[in-house]
Amino acid sequence: MSAFAMSGFEQSLVFAIDGGGDFLSGLMAVGSGTVIAQLVSFPEHNSLGLFYLETIRYLGCGMFDEYKVMGLAPYGDPDRYRELFAQFYELLDSGGYRVHLDRIGPALLRNIQVRRKGMPFTQQHRDVSASLQEALERIVFHTLRHHRKATGMTRLCLAGGVAHNCTLNGKLLYSGLFDDIFVQPAAHDAGCALGAALMVSSELGRPAPRGRLPDVYWGPDLGNEQATELELNAWSGHLDIQRSDDIASSAADWMANGAVIGWVQGRSEFGPRALGNRSILADPRPAENKDRINAVVKKRESYRPFAPSALEEDASEFFELPDGTRQLPFMNFVVRVREAKGNVLGAITHVDGTARLQTVSRKTNPAYWDVINAFKKRTSLPILLNTSFNNNAEPIVQSVSDAITTFLTTDLDGLVVGPFLVRKRPASLQDWSALAASLPPYASLHRVRSHIAPDRQETVCEIRMGHSAHSSMRISPELFEILMRIEGEASLGSLFDTALLDQAKREDLVKELRLVWELRGVRLHPLHAACRHDNVQSGT
Repeated sequence: MSAFAMSGFEQSLVFAIDGGGDFLSGLMAVGSGTVIAQLVSFPEHNSLGLFYLETIRYLGCGMFDEYKVMGLAPYGDPDRYRELFAQFYELLDSGGYRVHLDRIGPALLRNIQVRRKGMPFTQQHRDVSASLQEALERIVFHTLRHHRKATGMTRLCLAGGVAHNCTLNGKLLYSGLFDDIFVQPAAHDAGCALGAALMVSSELGRPAPRGRLPDVYWGPDLGNEQATELELNAWSGHLDIQRSDDIASSAADWMANGAVIGWVQGRSEFGPRALGNRSILADPRPAENKDRINAVVKKRESYRPFAPSALEEDASEFFELPDGTRQLPFMNFVVRVREAKGNVLGAITHVDGTARLQTVSRKTNPAYWDVINAFKKRTSLPILLNTSFNNNAEPIVQSVSDAITTFLTTDLDGLVVGPFLVRKRPASLQDWSALAASLPPYASLHRVRSHIAPDRQETVCEIRMGHSAHSSMRISPELFEILMRIEGEASLGSLFDTALLDQAKREDLVKELRLVWELRGVRLHPLHAACRHDNVQSGT
């Protein structure tokens, strides 16, 4: 419902490709006006989402890790396991297909070394990723070719979690099979909220305006300038804050001089992509920027690529866009970087010469357009590296408070919030002691007996995240005792005073607290901030 409704198309082929739900994994339909007429549905045992998920289990990945394997696939050769994967599916008449989920595990166990989470990826794992991606593309193309011919539809709408496979979407874009392709920007389960709202609105006689979706800046607003400044100043012992009359130029100066920055403006994005309002931004040229952000900010696999945001009017100079394609605003398509530009765009060009492009319109996001344009004036490059503003411990930031916390617990060089330029300043023990500590709602303290050797146990202290002992972090007995004293929130200084700690011990505990804070096992914030801010965050 939501994909077609937001595409603005009068008549289109609609393909939903998912993992499962209501005993189905997808459907093919024709959308016309406000009516969607189903052509065929795909049962859950033929799920392409589960086909992908079942395979990546043997690569040490699980649900919601699919994008990691998609990024790994270009490092592999699909030839090596093509015949093996041919045993896992059949292409049937009339665009049908059958997948054999039960064959995947036994075959992979016989043919590859299964990877456990945390182990390095071998070339074997890369080749399996490439073969999996090729198999998915082959099945989807088989189905779409038939229904394109049978219906005569020249426009396509995609939805469902598999529609976030940007590599597949890029292949469809270049194929020429359809004149126009729209991919729902929150194609995964979050899109159900949109479909439900659109359906109820229509039933109440107030259908949403029909037109092509220009943007998804629908989340919470940053707030007014006065409130933003007040929140930043509450961290004055840790932050140096300056207001800029030309924030785009100031931010562009930082990035042109090598800085990696957090950028927070306006309303946050709906869906899994950071589209320029809650982003980490950097110069897209130095390849070391990719390695640096992966290692010290995102703390993720080094092979994972970053996306470019390019001015809409300049994108075709740097990327090979099919005729008639000018707007790709949602990072849903992988496109080819022009060969002459690949060496220039070292930080955003993937190993196969592609990039997951976002085009930026001055009309839909003037603030983001301005900062890219300001960077262009300094470097002649109308492109920035863009990734979501979060670390590896939590979702994308929403509020000013979220942005400050993530800034202070990563190695970002600067933070831009509204019109304010923010840098870190060396904080003294007194500055840290002035902060309050509290436990997040999902964290709990435990003192348990644990094996430290096959024949030896000892009592350990830990913070558990959620209800599982598998998601926990060890802490020192001293920090455990400090945290046990907190009721709601308490200043670190008062906690230290009550425990009669000397300066050396206080400094040691602050160091440990900062590490726990980085993993979000504890909250540190100006006193009473927990009462004013919920610190609510959203996904992916």
